[in-house]
Amino acid sequence: MTLGPGFTRLWWSQGLSNLGDGLVLAAVPLLAVEMTRDPLLVAGITVAQFLPWLIFTLPSGALADRIDRRLIMVWGNAIRAVGFGLLVLTLAADLHAIVLLYLAVFLAGTAETLVDNAALTVPPRLVERADLERANGRLFATQSAINNFVGPTAGAALFALSAIMVFTSTAGLFALAALAAITLPRMRPTASDTSGGKHSAGDVVRSIRAGWSYFWEHRLLRRVAFISGSINLFSSATAGLLVLLATGPLGVSKSWYGVFIAVPAVGAVIGSLIAARVVPAIGGGPVTWLAALVPAASYVVLGLSGSIVLSEIVMFLAAISTALNQIVVSTLRQAAVPDELLGRVTAAYRLIVLGAVPVGALVGGGLGRWLGPEDAFVVCGVGLALAAVVFASRVTTRALREAERDVRPATTVEQIS
Repeated sequence: MTLGPGFTRLWWSQGLSNLGDGLVLAAVPLLAVEMTRDPLLVAGITVAQFLPWLIFTLPSGALADRIDRRLIMVWGNAIRAVGFGLLVLTLAADLHAIVLLYLAVFLAGTAETLVDNAALTVPPRLVERADLERANGRLFATQSAINNFVGPTAGAALFALSAIMVFTSTAGLFALAALAAITLPRMRPTASDTSGGKHSAGDVVRSIRAGWSYFWEHRLLRRVAFISGSINLFSSATAGLLVLLATGPLGVSKSWYGVFIAVPAVGAVIGSLIAARVVPAIGGGPVTWLAALVPAASYVVLGLSGSIVLSEIVMFLAAISTALNQIVVSTLRQAAVPDELLGRVTAAYRLIVLGAVPVGALVGGGLGRWLGPEDAFVVCGVGLALAAVVFASRVTTRALREAERDVRPATTVEQIS
């Protein structure tokens, strides 16, 4: 069953953007390890990519509630296209300095805060509440397939041919994503938005504060944010080291690295596609537990096994559990937060969840330099298991259902031809 032309256009824009992200996922760390084998400097790429989430997330959320969300997606993707276009120029000029790679990734990460915060608030404007889980599942399935499977495989293959080729392709994909976003319907702020059209610094600060207060006072959203933040903390701690573990102890060649990180993404696709049936069957509470405990076990196996096959299997299972949790969390936010606050509350949530990423990357880099990649993975697995015990115990299926019943979004489905 179709979800409507508006959703299809959103899907195209996000799909093109996801493909650009996928190329970057493989190409950026491969370019980094050509410049240095220092674990801390390699992990610094993740810090540069996600540091903007600590700095710009809340203002991005305020923008999503104040101006046309479609335009935010257009300009954000355009900025990413320009950033990687400039990186191509530096590579063509044979300027292979890691600081320039940091700058390009930081600029792209800044624009990503705009695009992602806006895009996550769009589905309630395009589909009915009953279709939200299916819409989110389709978006996340596409993201997982393209961002983590097709994109990295293509990115590693293109990088083996030419770094300039892969980053030129990346810039072009983000430009196409911007063009696709232009075709979306206009998404003006909800009439009940209390901003009143004012855009002074004081009004924006008060607007941000209102969104943060709603998020922080919503106990379930806060708890879900902390467990998701813990998952991201340890995921980012290991992500920066994965290229070192794979191309070192595990013996994965650079040309096959894209395949190595892409194969587990099949699990994320499967998890996204089956979420509409699995989540109601087992409940959102158990899904939250699995999203933490399965990746924790996978880190321990990665650090101890020394086996490529076993590593792929545990990463595959971890990807399924994480994808299921993404659907639970996104649907909770969209169903339990009024539309006029959705941008700001989403930003507040993502400040916790994605703000943990640069911190985790620094922790992982430090652990990798101190202990080596294998032992660092084991430490991260133990840490995530402890975080699950602390934060996930009160996230129950009953609490998730009650939160959705208590507050319904002020959803207006846009009708377009």
